[in-house]
Amino acid sequence: MDGPYETIYPMTAQARSAARVETSDASELAVRGPDLTLRYARPSDAPRLFELASDPDVTSYFSWGPYTSQSQAADYIANLGPKRADGSRLEFVVDHRAAGVIGVTGLSEFSLRDRRAVVGTWLGRDWWGTGANRQSKKLVLALAFAGLQLGRVTAWCGADNGRSQRALERLGFVHEGVLREWHVHHGEPKDVISYSMLRDEWEQGELAREPFEIAGRIPAQFLTT
Repeated sequence: MDGPYETIYPMTAQARSAARVETSDASELAVRGPDLTLRYARPSDAPRLFELASDPDVTSYFSWGPYTSQSQAADYIANLGPKRADGSRLEFVVDHRAAGVIGVTGLSEFSLRDRRAVVGTWLGRDWWGTGANRQSKKLVLALAFAGLQLGRVTAWCGADNGRSQRALERLGFVHEGVLREWHVHHGEPKDVISYSMLRDEWEQGELAREPFEIAGRIPAQFLTT
């Protein structure tokens, strides 16, 4: 069940302490920036997610995909609500103000006791190299650190995925080490690199100084206090 939620108006990390808890049962959690909004997926998003994730280049490093039918995207969307309810995943579509849905981002593998979670993002191929990854990560990290009050966000990256490694490092994630044969991909064990960002690193970095808005309900099962 959803509990208290924060509505945090446009602010930087330096101003986040001014945010106060509001009450409006009608509002859903969303995170907004100048061009992108992170929002909960709707059944009507299935055709677009299928279009994006049916590209084998988009899912080449994932344990799933590419999609071969729209029903797979519909099933994914249908499972998001239960996973929010049990506190295991908090995922969003990335909605561009002009182009509509361009991908997915969110947080998973929560440990509220340890104040940490794992971030993951994928975008349609047309949006690679456009800055959309940086913008979407900025918003999900703002939610993690300013909204959920996490202390650490982890990012996993395949050791053979140089593009994602460079993107994470440009964002300020710290390379922690290699997890040998951590992930089996298409039957082959793969090394995975562990990256992380801590809350004080986010607060002191460029991402926290850019404007964002966290609006609506943060489900109680994701709050650390």
